[in-house]
Amino acid sequence: MSKHIIIFFICVLFGSQGWSQNASETRIPLLGEMAPEFTAQTTLGKINFPEDYQMKWKIIFSHPADFTPVCSSEILQLAVMQEDFKKLNTQIMVLSTDGLSSHLAWVQSLETISYPGDKPVKIEFPLISDSDMKISKKYGMLHSYTSNTRDIRGVFIIDPSDRVSAVFFYPMNVGRNMDEIKRTLIALQTSERYDVLTPANWIVGEKVLIHSPTTQQEAENLEKKKNPDLTSLTWYMWFKTLPLKVM
Repeated sequence: MSKHIIIFFICVLFGSQGWSQNASETRIPLLGEMAPEFTAQTTLGKINFPEDYQMKWKIIFSHPADFTPVCSSEILQLAVMQEDFKKLNTQIMVLSTDGLSSHLAWVQSLETISYPGDKPVKIEFPLISDSDMKISKKYGMLHSYTSNTRDIRGVFIIDPSDRVSAVFFYPMNVGRNMDEIKRTLIALQTSERYDVLTPANWIVGEKVLIHSPTTQQEAENLEKKKNPDLTSLTWYMWFKTLPLKVM
């Protein structure tokens, strides 16, 4: 009986170690964490990330596969918006587990397509080949209940200090809202520049929130200052009008 018990615990021990090793192969970087580094081949040549994009905001988009309808619509939409991201000091890049030759052929095809309402656009951002899945594992883009070889639709917004600022995940069958991702980027930049918060559904030009007073006395002191740029709904909720228009 004791022999069987010992064998059981040995199996559990080695089984748990194997599970731990497999689980540690892929993980999602946490907010505020340094973005994982990588070197990769892309449609625009070799890149060293994040070294090649110092002092820039970076957005990494992962997608399941080349030559698929939803992914194609997303790349085309990003191409239409790529100048907007450049003006926001942001480098966008797209990654999947497909090979470089597939990426190059896909880009060539996409650049001939007139996406609804737009003329064909040249794709000026890199598509990263991650055929060995090393980058996908570093960023937790492979979700085993969906696929072990195809990335889900992930988005990582990374600030100029190379820290992860926002993370989105979408299912394979739902395209991303690029306007919302751009809105989030602007909100992050606005928050960093002015040390403010953005309320629900905030868009550029609307009032922002300041950090809540820690006591009601602090709120009363704010009220006494009669700052024309500040308004309150209650003592812990103060809105501010920004002095400059933020893109």
